[in-house]
Amino acid sequence: MGKIIFYEDKNFLGRSYECSNDCTDLHSYFSRCNSIRVESGCFMIYERPNFMGHQYFMRRGDYADYQRWMGFSSCIRSCRMIPYRGSYRLRIYEKPDFSGHMMEFMDDCPCVSDRFHHRHVYSCNVMNGYWIFYEYPNYRGRQYFLRSGEYRRYRDWCATCAIVGSFRRVTEF
Repeated sequence: MGKIIFYEDKNFLGRSYECSNDCTDLHSYFSRCNSIRVESGCFMIYERPNFMGHQYFMRRGDYADYQRWMGFSSCIRSCRMIPYRGSYRLRIYEKPDFSGHMMEFMDDCPCVSDRFHHRHVYSCNVMNGYWIFYEYPNYRGRQYFLRSGEYRRYRDWCATCAIVGSFRRVTEF
């Protein structure tokens, strides 16, 4: 499966906590998180408990300080392991409730406006796999984790607006 280690200090120093499954509240294990080592698997980490707040996709590797995962602070309060392997299928729509122009994807999209011809994605249906939406093209900006299911409005994937610049499949394990 997966294994992630959180460290209170930069460069993998200070108190640490190992995790290999979902955790809704990490606060009791450490007060701050300044470095992370992902030994196996993929994880989403969140700035608030219960998988809320800014979220960051973490794949296997070393992150010596929070800026390496594009974090805004050393506050990490929950994490979710991504255990998926298989096929990928996603439909995005230009309007809420699966209406308007629709396009189906089975692979990554570095620039939504180039392929979909719209900057806004108001609803989507994740039929297979796990996906990450990014605020800007080329996988930059805020990240939003989506698993199989229907998202009738952009708020359903915890976004503050409907702009989706790029998205990718979670494929590295």
